[in-house]
Amino acid sequence: MKTPTRLAALVEEGLVDEVIGQLMSGKEATVYVVRCGEDIRCAKVYKEANQRSFRKNASYQEGRKVQNSRQGRAMEKGSRYGRKMQEEVWQSAEVDALYRLSAAGVRVPQPHICFEGVLLMDLVVDAEGRAAPRLNDVELSEELALEFHATLVNQVVRMLCAGIIHGDLSEYNILVGAGGPVIIDVPQAIDAAGNSNAAEMFARDVLNLRTYFSTFAPSLKDTQFGKEIWANYESGLLTPDLPLTGQVAVDERLADVDAVLQQVDLAIKENEIRRMCQ
Repeated sequence: MKTPTRLAALVEEGLVDEVIGQLMSGKEATVYVVRCGEDIRCAKVYKEANQRSFRKNASYQEGRKVQNSRQGRAMEKGSRYGRKMQEEVWQSAEVDALYRLSAAGVRVPQPHICFEGVLLMDLVVDAEGRAAPRLNDVELSEELALEFHATLVNQVVRMLCAGIIHGDLSEYNILVGAGGPVIIDVPQAIDAAGNSNAAEMFARDVLNLRTYFSTFAPSLKDTQFGKEIWANYESGLLTPDLPLTGQVAVDERLADVDAVLQQVDLAIKENEIRRMCQ
């Protein structure tokens, strides 16, 4: 096929030898299958900010750090230079996250280089060597749904142990590779410890998994893996191999209403005494 304009620089630099075809186009990027020497890889071409449908990125960028203070100030002001830096940070965040997640044992594509707004990485393939389908395009049996759900719950645990939350996890950004589910699309991944929206985003990711897989395996409908995992994370007990039940113990102890009312009454009286003494 004709080389897309955004891939021309990679061809000129010898990073890509041939563009084989377009694989998919999403809200953040268009992905192409390319040949690099003897290897078949994929090239993720990020869309310009004004062409993306993923607009609510402010909450995702909270907690991200830039090494250059001038760049940071420009990003805060929203100048042309600042917007350029913001795009570079957004793109490099995916590369950094992929390397960190791979090191943590999370099944993600292996990245190679990000050049001129294009991320070059391994192509995820199925058992026949073809480009792996997205999870939502695969028909699941109840048994396979339970297996994939367990695998992905472990993957989000490993991500959290590495300090990362996907932030937009669903059946649309999970590929079914030869060895099972592979998580993709992480430019919006957030820092679990540095983002005030972390708990909410993590809960949403896990809920998305439960909602999707429970259509094939109804026994998953009442599970509470998100709450269980986050409680262990907050208490410092979360490890990649922590046994999970999907259940959360509910504190059924009744509140001592009389004691609470006594404390309220005491506080009111103390406040009245202070006002009389002023």
